[in-house]
Amino acid sequence: MNTVGRPTAPNAVTTKPATLTGGRGLLQDEALIFEGEGWGKSGVDLPEPRTDGADLGDLVRKDPIGLPGLSEPEAMRHYVRLSQKNHAIDLAIYPLGSCTMKHNPRLNEKMARLPGFSDIHPLQPISTVQGALELMDTLAHWLKTLTGMPAVALSPKAGAHGELCGLMAIRAAHEASGQHEKRRKVLVPTSAHGTNPATAAFVGYSVVEVAQTEDGRVDVADLASKLGDDVAAIMVTNPNTCGLFERDILEISRLTHEAGAYFYCDGANFNAIVGRVRPGDLGVDAMHINLHKTFSTPHGGGGPGAGPVVLSEALAPFAPAPWVVHDDGGYRLIEREEDEAEQAFGRLCAFQGQMGMYTRALSYMMSHGADGLRQVAEDAVLNANYIKARLSDLMSAAFPDGPCMHEALFDDEWLKGTDITTLDFAKAMIDEGFHPMTMYFPLVVHGAMLIEPTETESKAELDRFIEAMRLLAQAAKAGDVDRFKGAPFHAPMRRLDETRAARSPVLRWTAPEGSNQAA
Repeated sequence: MNTVGRPTAPNAVTTKPATLTGGRGLLQDEALIFEGEGWGKSGVDLPEPRTDGADLGDLVRKDPIGLPGLSEPEAMRHYVRLSQKNHAIDLAIYPLGSCTMKHNPRLNEKMARLPGFSDIHPLQPISTVQGALELMDTLAHWLKTLTGMPAVALSPKAGAHGELCGLMAIRAAHEASGQHEKRRKVLVPTSAHGTNPATAAFVGYSVVEVAQTEDGRVDVADLASKLGDDVAAIMVTNPNTCGLFERDILEISRLTHEAGAYFYCDGANFNAIVGRVRPGDLGVDAMHINLHKTFSTPHGGGGPGAGPVVLSEALAPFAPAPWVVHDDGGYRLIEREEDEAEQAFGRLCAFQGQMGMYTRALSYMMSHGADGLRQVAEDAVLNANYIKARLSDLMSAAFPDGPCMHEALFDDEWLKGTDITTLDFAKAMIDEGFHPMTMYFPLVVHGAMLIEPTETESKAELDRFIEAMRLLAQAAKAGDVDRFKGAPFHAPMRRLDETRAARSPVLRWTAPEGSNQAA
């Protein structure tokens, strides 16, 4: 079989000749926009300026702008051709582990573009944005309901920003009790997201690593031995980065609070338990929620994101401004300078946060309802366990005993003796039309392959992905090394020299000597 489920046609040519143009079937060969034509023309007609720009002083441009002029068809085709070189969730499953790359319902996008949400300005009078404030207040209500927490800060703009918010609230609480100078450590498990220790260090804490047990969970004995009156907080991801639920989470919480520290939970994997478990019931004091993961808003490419932080009763007074309140006069924002926010640690950003993300997330919640959100978690876990069960006879599960949560984790033990690495296997997946899973993370698993199917994939699509993985695994074990070492063969670009790219990156395009662009 040359592709999954499609037999080779009789007398088919198995060696494909190179094309003469660089194009491949329906995929056009597209150069950089700077390498094309159009340097002597303008793609638009602009009116002559009414002033000479003398008031700009030395800011007046003296050299050509350095951009080609493109007509509308040329510009459209350029970006469509580029889009064909990228994988996308609208093409196939996107199995990145720990990233929750799932389908984003178009209904969410439609709601975010409604007038009154998409075109408002943060400096508008409060009386003119009552609908937007009501939406923020409603979203806050449901985030608190789903987590069992009494307060939420909406303004953090991503997961790491949420971590910063949570630790700053913890720091403010210790400062208020006079313990900050003594409590200077934050405990972080070895399997934590890299942002956890980075955020703790950024806030001014020293980071102490907590060991992991052989079954991929926090070593409670090691945690207990490191807790003391010098510890400000612990940071635990649950479900953790190995795709496992921390079964000792209540004991972890008890030990932490007995030591006078706070429990920060990294909520990046909340999508695995939403509607099933309330973090507040587990003793969590602060947790960020990635709206761009759990509640299906656009994810990737650097944003946009949103990472609201829910807070326990002990930390609620220190939540950053602003927040929304509703009284007889309607909806309004509580700002830091008002008496009601006197204990707030400050502001995280200039305004209120990501309005578009709020709208998309609330649209997702309301369209699913309580039972639908519960099913989100159940289906995410079911899909991951299905992948683990279907692949475990050919690939080695990192933690084979018991079920996983929302992602299946494999190591590279099954590749020993094949001369094929995790990276080689991932590159071969590209040839089969699939984006690779997360590689070499978490670091506690050698040659890690972390697969998160999410809840939005059907069984048919999962089977298509699994069959491709099984065929590749069989080819690897059969010694078909060339298939992997040279991959990808069919992608628009071949494998990069990653060592050279890291040591000598080309960060700026320069025109060839003698070209019109160089002139």
